[in-house]
Amino acid sequence: MADTDPAAAVPVRFKSNYAATRKIEPFYKGGRIQISRDGKFMFCPCGSKVNVVDVETGALLHSLQQEEEEDVTAFVLSPDDEVLVTGSRALLLRRWHWREPSCGRTWRAVHTAPVATMAFDPTATLLATGGCDSTIKIWDMTKHYCTHNLKGSSGVVHLVEFHPDLSRLQLFSSCIDYKIRIWDLSSSKCLAVLEGHFSAVTSLAFADGNSLLSSGRDKICMVWDLETRQSKRTIPVYETVEAAVLLPEKGDFSQLGVKKQGLHFVTAGSKGVLRVWDVATAACVHSQAVPFTLREEPSEHSLSQCQFVPARNEILTVSVEHNIVFYDAHSLQLRKQLTGYNEEVLDVKFLGPGDSHIVVATNSPQLKVFELATSHCQILYGHTETILALDVFRKGLMFVTCAKDRSMRVWRMGKAGRVTCVAQGLGHAHGVGAVACSRLKESFVVTSSQDCTIKIWNIPESLTSKAKAALISSPEPLHARVTERGHDKDINSVAVSPNDKLLATGSQDRLAKLWSCSDCSLLGVFSGHKRGIWCVQFSPVDQVLATSSADGTLKLWGLRDFSCLKTFEGHDASVLKIIFVSRGAQLLSSGSDGLLKLWTIKTNECVKTLDGHEDKIWGLHSNKKDDMVVTASSDSCITLWQDVTEIEEKEAQAKQEEQIMKEQELSNLLHEKRYLKALGLAISLDRPHTVLTVVKAILREPEGRRHLEENIVRLRRDQKEAVLAFLVTWNTNSRNCHEAQAVMETLLKHEAPDSLLQFSGIKSAVESLLPYTERHFQRLSRLLQASTFIEFMWQNMRLADVAQQDQGTP
Repeated sequence: MADTDPAAAVPVRFKSNYAATRKIEPFYKGGRIQISRDGKFMFCPCGSKVNVVDVETGALLHSLQQEEEEDVTAFVLSPDDEVLVTGSRALLLRRWHWREPSCGRTWRAVHTAPVATMAFDPTATLLATGGCDSTIKIWDMTKHYCTHNLKGSSGVVHLVEFHPDLSRLQLFSSCIDYKIRIWDLSSSKCLAVLEGHFSAVTSLAFADGNSLLSSGRDKICMVWDLETRQSKRTIPVYETVEAAVLLPEKGDFSQLGVKKQGLHFVTAGSKGVLRVWDVATAACVHSQAVPFTLREEPSEHSLSQCQFVPARNEILTVSVEHNIVFYDAHSLQLRKQLTGYNEEVLDVKFLGPGDSHIVVATNSPQLKVFELATSHCQILYGHTETILALDVFRKGLMFVTCAKDRSMRVWRMGKAGRVTCVAQGLGHAHGVGAVACSRLKESFVVTSSQDCTIKIWNIPESLTSKAKAALISSPEPLHARVTERGHDKDINSVAVSPNDKLLATGSQDRLAKLWSCSDCSLLGVFSGHKRGIWCVQFSPVDQVLATSSADGTLKLWGLRDFSCLKTFEGHDASVLKIIFVSRGAQLLSSGSDGLLKLWTIKTNECVKTLDGHEDKIWGLHSNKKDDMVVTASSDSCITLWQDVTEIEEKEAQAKQEEQIMKEQELSNLLHEKRYLKALGLAISLDRPHTVLTVVKAILREPEGRRHLEENIVRLRRDQKEAVLAFLVTWNTNSRNCHEAQAVMETLLKHEAPDSLLQFSGIKSAVESLLPYTERHFQRLSRLLQASTFIEFMWQNMRLADVAQQDQGTP
């Protein structure tokens, strides 16, 4: 029996607008990530900009954008967190005050090729830049000039580091010849060349003043004695290492296998896991647990960066898939995971009992589950090819995915928000492109495939029970209860009715079909679209099916006679997704042109068009409260939209009430002849006609000109600017030109020319005033001439009458 809807008794409130409240967008596309000293901010290169991200919330705070829109090739944050310097392909260096954010200085890098790496010295006064032109430049950041030009490297210099001991004035560098060079900055000479690696050196770490740890892609790490400049120990690590991080000597790292004093370090590389090594024994003392999927395809999950974050007591890693993970430094337990880049997003749904999460299918075999409050991201492994679609059961704890690997998987969210795969179904001959869950209970799943078939899968009770589901250690195999060939071409969409008795399919063959859920028997065909159907949806309240098509239309069909009830036209491109909102009274549609449209079914009217994406919107879903919508697009962005209808109505009502109060107050002020306050209030209402009414009321008073002059002079400058803009409008009408000229006379009389020139819009105001003032002057001149002529005629007529009277007098 269906659960009763608590909103059923509430009258339908039609929506009029949505506002984008949050956007999950790409903030990292590869390169070196840096963390501020306090551990609160993360700096991520992303094409032509460096993004500043809040570590706690995952929110993008602001971007340091290159004006010339050339990609950033390297950047570095000063040790005191005050300054950030970027280098671009345009061979320019920029110094940023990143908190504001603003660019403080730009100068040429002097390099003949882009800068590949940068490093500050511990005092933040010297900056080293290593270029693709085989040279290293040292810059004085206080006096702004190049102090050294170090030549001698072979090929691209991809690593530079200052010695932490300021008294030594030494710089360490490495390039593609696999050697580490030590430069003396006092003499600008190369003191020594450390040879031992047989592939690119990827990181340098100073253990103390006289020891250096280096890692390389030759699967070894080396410890160097900086006094003898010889190798003390070579540690084979059996993987391509991208970074080696020294563990602090102080602290309890017993959970990581550290049992005694001495140098220990963490490596990150091609195996995709962190491993702890003891320098004294050259042995691996701890290794992270390897997920099953990493054993199969380790290259896809290899780590490209690793660094220790003292302020958070965490270790940061970055994978080649642009996933940023924070681990507890003492246990290597995952604390937080952020996703820097999502690729093309194919589907998205709200997840969790309170819609606290969203589950996202990107153009990859991995699922991503985002916690909306913190941006923490779980990455779920299971599918072996791109996930194409997903759907969530009514309670929000279980959901289903389907992929190109011809399988469907059932996932369950636990109490702590952790998601695991509990079942898997195989049987389709081609990629599975659409999936739908039962609506009343977690009882079955419907899938459709490029093999043109529909399959219905029963969900066993063992998966729906929390207690039993918790005991499942591996995905339970599912078998299709019914298989039916449904269409002649690819099936793009499938939907289950609210009562779980019917299902609908939409296909590239331009047809939608209605089926019985019990035995998958065909009940009817909906024919009328001119191109393939992308989406089908049942109305939550009526016996109606909605379809959207590549022909740019939406249609509503009756389930009784399969006739087309309504057609909505307005999209200029394919309509990819539709959902019912406002309890079935309205439709929300998304198109391949990146637009969202809100439709009212009763009037066939498009109420609102929302532009929030730059490419196809593949994903569209509404939360249980029906006050929020999430969209996902090929532009790699996920946008959360809030229903702002009620907010806007309240704002409009409050504004209207405020206007009424102000108009009443204005009327009272005019009645009391408090003209200065009346003028100020009328100006604040931004109503030229009301201000004109006040001016006319002043001029009607005895000595009105003097009163007007006194009130205009006492106005603030911004109010005078507003009055100037108003009188330009008044002056266009001959009825109001006298008041406009009176105000203009006052401004010209009491404002100095220099002061008038500072008024905003003075140029356009003068240009508008001159022609109409000239016209009014000509009209008055003609009136004066006419009146003078009439007076002259009248006087002559009077003189003639007098003369006649004189002649007729005896």
